[in-house]
Amino acid sequence: MAIVLFSGLVLAFFSVESFASASPGPQGGSVSLTGIMPASPPTTAATIESPANGQHFTTSPITVSGTCPDQTLVVIYKNDIFGGSTPCPDGSFSLKVDLLIGQNTLVARDYDALNQAGPDSTPVTVYYDALPAQGAPLSPLNLPEKQLLLNTDAVYRGVFPGQQLNVPISVIGGTPPFAINIEWGDGTNNIIPRGDNSTFNATHTYKKPGTYIISIQATDSAQRLAFLQVTAIVNGVPQTIASTSAGSTPPTNQLLVLWPLFAIAISVVTSFWLGEQREKRLLTHAAQA
Repeated sequence: MAIVLFSGLVLAFFSVESFASASPGPQGGSVSLTGIMPASPPTTAATIESPANGQHFTTSPITVSGTCPDQTLVVIYKNDIFGGSTPCPDGSFSLKVDLLIGQNTLVARDYDALNQAGPDSTPVTVYYDALPAQGAPLSPLNLPEKQLLLNTDAVYRGVFPGQQLNVPISVIGGTPPFAINIEWGDGTNNIIPRGDNSTFNATHTYKKPGTYIISIQATDSAQRLAFLQVTAIVNGVPQTIASTSAGSTPPTNQLLVLWPLFAIAISVVTSFWLGEQREKRLLTHAAQA
């Protein structure tokens, strides 16, 4: 009887420990997931401190710099055309931007980690005086013959190490053929020949996570130059999600199976004890008679 009672105490102890370890986590056979909860977009606009409003330039690209909310991505637009992007790790940014010939209205816009845009900066208007003064801003649809421009829709591209990164690149204007030199920011570069102005995908695979600055430069047959800077974000390696395999039995379930067996053992031992007590009483009564 003492052995059975001791076994019951041990079983109770391990049952309590098992239920405590299983709660409040996921139940047996479930999968635990983590993710990024949606948040409000940035509310503070980036500012362009250089160049100054109304400034004229005779060379391109120029350096655009200013302030921005920490840990955002700053994108520069020129006449509503993507001009380049750069991270903002410490409240300031600086990047090179190729200008359109004539008037350029520059706007900075910051993006958070969820690619949500904040408010636009105060516009800054500058001029690229490669040709006589223009009456209106130029766009890629009416570029003069001498203008060569690179463009992309890639604000940033998020991939994991070992995955292929695709950056669509458009060569606008200029005189073919073209030579496109891409520095990927990890010490490697590619030279891609192009015979026309069609859009193409440049591809690369990064080995380590991080933020990389991609510098793209184009040269045409007349030795004109174009420049574009793009930020690529390579995420950390995703962790393997652990779950209970289909063929295994959780410890809690195994303990639940033992409780009925313990109850049967208690019943058997109790029955023997009661029978023994009854026999003792009968023998005692017979001896007294």
